[in-house]
This record gives sequence, C-alpha cells and structure tokens, in this order.
Amino acid sequence: MTTIRRRGFLAASGGLAAAGLVTGPARAQTRWQVATAYPDGNFHTRNMRAFVEEVQNASGGRLQIQVHSNASLLRMPEIKRGAQTGQVQIGEILLSAYGNEDPFFEVDSVPMLVTSTAMARKLAELQKPYVEARLNRQGLSLLYWVPWPPSGLYTNAPVESVESLRGTKMRTFNALTNRFATLCGATPTLVQQAEVPQAFATGVVNAMVTSAATGVDVQAWDFCRFFTPIGFTRTKNAIFVRQRDLAALPADVQAAIRTAAATAEARGWEASDTETVNQQATLAQRGMTVQEATPALMQGLMRIGATQADEWVAKAGDEGKRLIDAYRAAVA
Repeated sequence: MTTIRRRGFLAASGGLAAAGLVTGPARAQTRWQVATAYPDGNFHTRNMRAFVEEVQNASGGRLQIQVHSNASLLRMPEIKRGAQTGQVQIGEILLSAYGNEDPFFEVDSVPMLVTSTAMARKLAELQKPYVEARLNRQGLSLLYWVPWPPSGLYTNAPVESVESLRGTKMRTFNALTNRFATLCGATPTLVQQAEVPQAFATGVVNAMVTSAATGVDVQAWDFCRFFTPIGFTRTKNAIFVRQRDLAALPADVQAAIRTAAATAEARGWEASDTETVNQQATLAQRGMTVQEATPALMQGLMRIGATQADEWVAKAGDEGKRLIDAYRAAVA
C-alpha cells in the first residue's frame, strides 16, 4: 500500500478538531480526522489509508484527511460517539462491538451462522439496509464495510471438543462472544484488541476466539501454543462518515468519497480472504500449532450457534426473523 501523504496537515487543537476550513489565495482546504482502533500493519488500516489517499488525490488537495490508528485518538467504544459529535469525521469500528445498541449491528457475530465468504456476502447484502437505516438516524452514513477473516480458538492445550474450553478464562470482544464463552463453560472477559497481550500476561485471560489476522497483530505466539480454525464468524468493520460534514463538501468531492469507498470495500473483501491464508501461515511459522478442528468440536459449536441464533431472533423481533429467514433461504 502507498503511504498516505502527510504534507499539508495542520495540527488540530488538542488533536480533536472538527472539520476545519483553511482559506488560501487559490482554494479552500477542509481537514478531516479519522479514528480507528487497529494498528498500521492490520489489513483494515492499510485499506483505510489507501481509501484516504484516493480521496485526497481526487479532491485535488481540497480535502486533507489524517488517520489516527491503534486507538491513538479514540478507543473503540468511543469512536462512534466521537463521529456523531464531530470529534472526528470518519470512524472505523467493529460493528458487532456495538450490538448492545442494536441487534442488527451484531448479527454477523452469531457463531457458525456464516462459515464461508459466499455466506458472508449474502448476509452483508441482507443486513446492509437495516444497518444503514439505523446509522442514518444517528447522523452517520455507512461508507463501506469489510469482514475479518474467519476466527479460530487460541489456547495452550489442544481443543478436542467444546468441553475442552470449560473453565478457561476467555477473551471476548462483544456481547455475542461473551455469551459464546458462557455457553462453553468458560469465564468471559471483554478485552480490546490493543490490550490482549497484557491480559494474557497478567492471567486475566488464557484463551480467545478471534481471527488469525488479530493473532498476528497481537503476536499470539508469545502467549498461546495452539490455533484451531473453526470458521465461527465473519464479523465486519464498518467505516462511516458524519453526514453533516459530508454534506458540507462540494458535490464532486462527495462523489469521489463514495467512489473510493466502493473501491475500498471490494479491495477489503479480497484482502480478507488473502489474510485468511497468509496470517494463519504466519502463526505456524512463529511456532504455533495450527490444529484442524475435530468433528466433535464442530458439532458442539454448531449446537451453540443454533442456540445463539435463536436468542438473537428473540431479541431482534420480527425484523430479525425476516432477515434470518431470508438469509437461510438464500444459502440453503
């Protein structure tokens, strides 16, 4: 990925300035801030920086955008509100981390509901209108979203069945993984990605379920010996813009943002599949044992997934039932 140009960025007061207009003899220049919780090496962040560079180039210098990665400006739980209040103009979040706000934000986190890219695309297609409507009511507009690679179990002993997880202290990252840990007989603990190594080092957790990409980001080989790919979910990162700031831009710059967002979405989905292979290989190269899931483990996971799907529908109501019914009919 080409590194984002940083010339022309002006320091924002306190690092939290809203979109600013700089008047010059030739043209006006607008400055935007982006908040993401993921490190620069992560494929989501690389994709974000490519998106930003494309927008800046297309704007002819009228829009300058600074990316604040690795939760350096706002932590994950603060990013959505930060965009709504104008602290930043663009935010990137793990959408399912906001499932307590609305169940439609977390449906892609129902375990074992999605186990392939084709299934993930179909769920995203059906889920998108619900998510867009909810974000719009909050003054935000979805730009693009990209799934994480499928998740696996990180442990220090082989996982032969769901019962192997009983008694572990499992790192979780949203309400549904919290519930999953409980149904496995594990003790769930919500830990943000940037805090994972410390949580393992201090014994707060000793197991987790997450993607190989996250495992590489946090150098999981330093504290875990086994990685067991299980499919599990294809949770998505959502990238959104504050509607008020978008509407204030010239029409051609707004169009350029939408075009670059569509390109970023296509690029990100492809990168997610590539990362599935590459990052899992990195875990093995670093000394972790990548262990194929046993039939007993998969059967146990499917049972838990069915329970959680039923629970999600009960929470999401009639709209949720329509979404799940439509999805299951499409992938049958």
